[in-house]
Amino acid sequence: MWHLQPLLSILFTMATVSLSELLGLTVYDASGAASGRVREVAVSPQEDHSRVSQVIVKTSSGNRVLPLTAVSGINDGIHASTAAAEWVAADGSEGLLLLSRDLLDQQVIDVHGRKVVRVNDVDLYHDSAQNRSVLKVGGVDVGARGAVRRLLKGVVPAAALKALLLRVPPREIPWEFVDIIETDPARRVKLKISNERLAKLHPADIADIVEDLAPDEREAVFETLEEGVAAGALEELAPKVQKAVLESLDSDRAADIVEEMQPDAAADLLADLSDERSEAILVQMQPQERQEISDLLEFKENTAAGRMTTEFIALLVSATAHDAIEAMRNFEGRMENMSTIYLTDSSGTLAGAVPLVKIVLAPPSTPLLGLAQEPLISCHEGTKETEFAELFDKYNLLTLPVIDEHNRLAGVITPDDVIAMLRAKM
Repeated sequence: MWHLQPLLSILFTMATVSLSELLGLTVYDASGAASGRVREVAVSPQEDHSRVSQVIVKTSSGNRVLPLTAVSGINDGIHASTAAAEWVAADGSEGLLLLSRDLLDQQVIDVHGRKVVRVNDVDLYHDSAQNRSVLKVGGVDVGARGAVRRLLKGVVPAAALKALLLRVPPREIPWEFVDIIETDPARRVKLKISNERLAKLHPADIADIVEDLAPDEREAVFETLEEGVAAGALEELAPKVQKAVLESLDSDRAADIVEEMQPDAAADLLADLSDERSEAILVQMQPQERQEISDLLEFKENTAAGRMTTEFIALLVSATAHDAIEAMRNFEGRMENMSTIYLTDSSGTLAGAVPLVKIVLAPPSTPLLGLAQEPLISCHEGTKETEFAELFDKYNLLTLPVIDEHNRLAGVITPDDVIAMLRAKM
């Protein structure tokens, strides 16, 4: 049973308590004897990612583990229902999230606010499970209240500190919106740190967050993200950060991510790396993706061919609207690359471009050639960046087909490619 007395401001309204208030508290064993002080508060993520599992007590004989199931109350200290002799030695923290060591003054990711923040304190709350009391992590304090509480703890009387804190607006991030950054791969596995919440954000938001991290923290994040998510985020990063991230990863992990990128974006990125590093990544890639990117690497980056992607849909001039719908269902490229369906003859010569909206509105049997837009705008592989950017602006294009010297469709340029080009020049 928990005794929720306000003495020493241990428990506040809604049965909450801060980590900084728990640290240093006197711990009494079952006989009522003062047996030590709270050194750490631990969570076992394998069992429950938010429930406090134990308290590490600093005693005269060393650090001891007091399971929270053996805590009978918290008021003017922590009261245990067991004798101090029963508390086992704290041999290590393997598999434990130590709230003071791993959170206080550490950077975490606020996935709701889409930013990196520093933890000033940790808020816990009283709950019940299976007819017994438990203590859970409610959130992290990233505002002035947590900083003031820690700074003035023990300096001013508890009652005065409580009154002062009530005047400081809280700034707490709920625990369910917090992703922890752990740079040690072994600890990430043991603590089940996967950055799943971060992965649900838009790639551009992930990129903004990653750019605020230190190099080793960036690497840690990209190690935990699923390849497709990591690829999308990598494409949104500034070129210098892209390069730094890719150089920090193992070649096989880098290859897995690069395979999921747009071929043109991947080629641009690999072109910025040293030949040795680029080759090491290419060797680890699947043959088809490796060939696509290798072909693009042959082109100069400041040309249409250097900016185009080879992920597009092209059908024969005899195709119908039904054929286009089926091709889109089977297309494994990005959705934005389906805004226009291209038509070619049997030799691959570009013959037409059909906007997606016309296909959706047409009866299934409608020949695509009859839906093709006029005029057919295209550019050659060697067209300079400024020239194809002007075509996008002049004709309000969704995509721009790129043709080779024989007028065969070689790839397409998307608005993302143009934006990436302009960003690189900023």
